[in-house]
Amino acid sequence: MTTTTRTPDTTNLAGVEELKKRVIDIQGVISEHARESEENRRIAQPVIDALDEAEAFKLTIPRRYGGLELSIRNFVDINALIAEADTSTAWVTTLINVCCWVGGRYSQQAQDEIWGENPDAKVCGVLAPNGTSKRVDGGYVINGNWGFASGSQHADWTLLGIPMVDETGAQVDQGVAIVPIGELGYKDTWFVAGMSGTGSNTLIAEDVFVPDHRVLSVSEALKGETATEYKDEALYRTSFASVLALVLAGPLVGAARQGLNLVLASMAKGKGISYTFFDHAVDAGSTQIGIAEAASLIDTAELHIQRSANNLDEHARAGTQPSMLERSRVRMDTGYAAEKTREAMDKLLSIQGAGSFATANPLQRTWRDLNTASRHAIIGPGIATEIYGRALLGIKEPVSPLV
Repeated sequence: MTTTTRTPDTTNLAGVEELKKRVIDIQGVISEHARESEENRRIAQPVIDALDEAEAFKLTIPRRYGGLELSIRNFVDINALIAEADTSTAWVTTLINVCCWVGGRYSQQAQDEIWGENPDAKVCGVLAPNGTSKRVDGGYVINGNWGFASGSQHADWTLLGIPMVDETGAQVDQGVAIVPIGELGYKDTWFVAGMSGTGSNTLIAEDVFVPDHRVLSVSEALKGETATEYKDEALYRTSFASVLALVLAGPLVGAARQGLNLVLASMAKGKGISYTFFDHAVDAGSTQIGIAEAASLIDTAELHIQRSANNLDEHARAGTQPSMLERSRVRMDTGYAAEKTREAMDKLLSIQGAGSFATANPLQRTWRDLNTASRHAIIGPGIATEIYGRALLGIKEPVSPLV
């Protein structure tokens, strides 16, 4: 349905550029604390403070509450800039912002509870239906454990995937419940080789009541329906599953760019190539070709992501939903970006050599983070390629509900 649209973003391009400049200005603070964030398995507080000051957690909060309500294209671009300094930090800003975006699809009553008294409230989430629910008068009582809750140490609210059941206990839909973080327990479970700084630990619900207005129907969301009364806010009618996948590629592109920048800086300092006559690696054709190939792979990933983001924004502005083929291509673009950024990082480590893996070298952390993040289930190139291939061939049977 086409409606009168309030454009997501900002028609104020200068405002978006100023926001990007603020993010670039704090890249030094983010990178300075990257090792601390990794070792403590949570983003360092000075980084959170700097991100708050730059409004990096408000990208998708409705303007009605003082948020920025940016387009998906700007969302992705800004989180890629953050990842140029630290991948874990960008993952947390991405997940909090995309959960705030989901929050913008709820009714005004729910949104007032989230941001009415605290316009800076952060939302984390685990949308997989890992818990159980019981239908009671006025809502649901939920129980369960939700793992991989990135950024949960910094959040005020959380989205939790639940089965929506009737009075007999039969499941009638899948839902997303939004719950104050203070009503949940917490278990420290995030011990990983990469992305340690995201603090993606486990949240626990024990007989937590969630009123009906704080439960979103996933089936309706996948059809493009929203509970918000503000139908002119185009951002919140953007294709649900497409956004959940695509935004995760922003940190991957930024991480690969960080790797490229680190290797270029090393070359500029006069790094040589051991056991050769090259006193300066930059003079070697293999270095020149490898750098060019890595940079081109990163560009390829970025261009695919930007193409998909622009397509989603165009549909949101028009009040339409992308076709199955377009949505499938978003999944393909996301998986392809994961594949190409990993290939780029592998080339960069080969150029830099075994010294890349010294614990003092930030390149090894970027490599570990990228290789971990790019294997998130919704990003995986294998399933994404199958989804797109089926759409191209007109095969109707789905392999995933999130298309």
